[in-house]
Amino acid sequence: MRLNQATDYAFRMVLYLASLPEGTKITGAALAEKQNIPERFLLKIMRSLTKAGIMKSYRGVEGGFALQRAPKDITLFDIIDAVEGQTELQRCLHDIGSCSRGCSGMCSIYAAFADIQRDLAARLKSIDFETLAKQEANLRMVHEAEAQLTAKKEAAEK
Repeated sequence: MRLNQATDYAFRMVLYLASLPEGTKITGAALAEKQNIPERFLLKIMRSLTKAGIMKSYRGVEGGFALQRAPKDITLFDIIDAVEGQTELQRCLHDIGSCSRGCSGMCSIYAAFADIQRDLAARLKSIDFETLAKQEANLRMVHEAEAQLTAKKEAAEK
């Protein structure tokens, strides 16, 4: 299974907004610049996220975008579902009639992929953007501390 570029951008957009104070609005242009996403593509993705109730769109001079739900209530699964639609590892999981063998879901491959699909969906639903934003902040702090330490070492060597 490969997620498309739009989904990756959607993850980044939601993660960025989840790291800001609740209710923060940001223009599409500013978000595109901050996340290095082509603005036209960002706006297309935003339509999907808005339709799914993940983002809220504000029109007008002071318009922009904000999260419609709390980051703790938005999961990786929600983003994938909003941008890619219902995804299946095997097409027969969605349409039993698509099996060219004609077994109507009565085979070991179907059973194996049904279990994997169920486990994958459960795992994706268990990872929320509040948690991811906290992890991102911690990673940023570690990176900054390492950069400061490196700078001190380099200064001491001079």
